[in-house]
Amino acid sequence: MLSDLLTRRTVLAAFCMAGLSLAACEKKAEDTPADPKAGATNKPAPSDKPAGTLRVGFSQIGAESDWRRANTESIKGEAEKRGIELVFADAQQKQENQIKAIRSFIQQKVDVIAFSPVVETGWEPVLKEVKESGIPVILTDRAVDVSDQSLFVTFIGADFVEEGRRAANWVVKSTGGKAMVAELQGTPGSAPAIDRKKGFEEVIKAHPDIKIIKSQSGEFTRAKGKEVMETFLKSSEGSQINVLYAHNDDMALGAIQAIEEAGKKPGVDITIVSIDGVRAAFEAMVAGKLNCTVECNPLLGPQLFDAVEALSAKKSIEKRIVTKEGVFEQAQAAEAIKTRQY
Repeated sequence: MLSDLLTRRTVLAAFCMAGLSLAACEKKAEDTPADPKAGATNKPAPSDKPAGTLRVGFSQIGAESDWRRANTESIKGEAEKRGIELVFADAQQKQENQIKAIRSFIQQKVDVIAFSPVVETGWEPVLKEVKESGIPVILTDRAVDVSDQSLFVTFIGADFVEEGRRAANWVVKSTGGKAMVAELQGTPGSAPAIDRKKGFEEVIKAHPDIKIIKSQSGEFTRAKGKEVMETFLKSSEGSQINVLYAHNDDMALGAIQAIEEAGKKPGVDITIVSIDGVRAAFEAMVAGKLNCTVECNPLLGPQLFDAVEALSAKKSIEKRIVTKEGVFEQAQAAEAIKTRQY
């Protein structure tokens, strides 16, 4: 009898231990996150932002120019001023970095995603992911080429085509409609490079004595602008160049160095018009080395966060918000530089 009793107790204990082990295994399985690679759920991490605080994810192109740096400072400063949490990502001139940043913003459950795209194309897949998440998208400074315009709420920035037209109209006026032009284009595939070229050519096609004889990308940087201008001046057409049209000030400033090193006088031997209106361009105009800059205002922070707050308040906003800009010549530079904010 005693033997039977001990056997029954041993079996019962074994069952209890098995039950406890099973329960522990089930509990462990519940506590262990699913492996996304196995096709299980891969939900975004919950947001830890304070209640009522707006969180905005912003992907910037990089820091390739004075204009871009001023643009970044405007956005960061305005977010801080309004108490908006800014999740900032520098793409370092690479579209793939921006796409990764945008997907990260989705995971972080930001309230709004804003970005200045490196190039125009290749955005539809990731923007569809954003749309499915329910997060609104704002484009700043540069537009995207997509078939579905509902993939973004609004585009805030300059009219790049009009900037190109303004530069060309200034060339027509200052040269009497006769010029042999060297053109420093921006980053290939980018909206400002495409549109500033388009606007310039729209105007000069009515003036057959204005010809673009050299044209190449200077990638919107001072160093590359200098390098390409050196190549232009050493080419067989180099001696014919009497006008330089640069898609931004930084490339023009690099080209000025190349012109001086070639023994020519920038602003005299070669008339120079560029776009952006940064402080360094005004300094070059005061020195007589740059003739004209077409303004492209980088201080987009206030307009961006006006739009963010309007979306948060469920207000409608315009699909296209254009910034106000002007054209500045050497004669205006000394006075205008006193109030330049960038």
